[in-house]
Amino acid sequence: MTTSQVSTQLPQDDQDLTGLLGKHLIYTYSNGWKYELYIKNAHTVEYRVHPSKGVPNPLTGRWVKDLRAVTARLGDGLYSVAWVQVAGTCASLVINTQQRWLHFSGFLAKWAGDNPTPLAGFQNEHLDEILRYRDIGPIAPQVQEDLFATITFVEDRGVDNEEVIACPPEQVPDGFSTAPTDPIHPLGRKVLSW
Repeated sequence: MTTSQVSTQLPQDDQDLTGLLGKHLIYTYSNGWKYELYIKNAHTVEYRVHPSKGVPNPLTGRWVKDLRAVTARLGDGLYSVAWVQVAGTCASLVINTQQRWLHFSGFLAKWAGDNPTPLAGFQNEHLDEILRYRDIGPIAPQVQEDLFATITFVEDRGVDNEEVIACPPEQVPDGFSTAPTDPIHPLGRKVLSW
């Protein structure tokens, strides 16, 4: 009996992240929740949670800067971005830039699901408070979330741009989080087709 070996190039062999780094996205989940994400660099993301249609989002108004993340290229136009929130929540996104969708898998800390109020607002200004809640817990049993979203807006803002996520969601210009599918954004910036 002979054994054959299959030679496969793994995605880890090609980690060209230029198709994702510096991108600024707005996307809407199937339940109506609206989020904004900036891939600041290969190890950092920033995001805002906008008012949503449909199911109320208890995290509306939340915004986070300089969140440590792991980013990987999984294939042509397919990326993974994952992080652990200070609250103890684990989040993972698979982003398909060619078909303009993403998938979120999250394991939400039990205390955060039971009492999301401390998580609303600018996280970076309340780290000590969030850490106290996290340490008191409980973290488990975690609540699992599994959602698909449509990417409604994308632009290239370059890496390490401090102006992309620089204010709370309620202070962005009118029409901003309703990012259009037409080629010009309300702020006059060109929408990328990827």
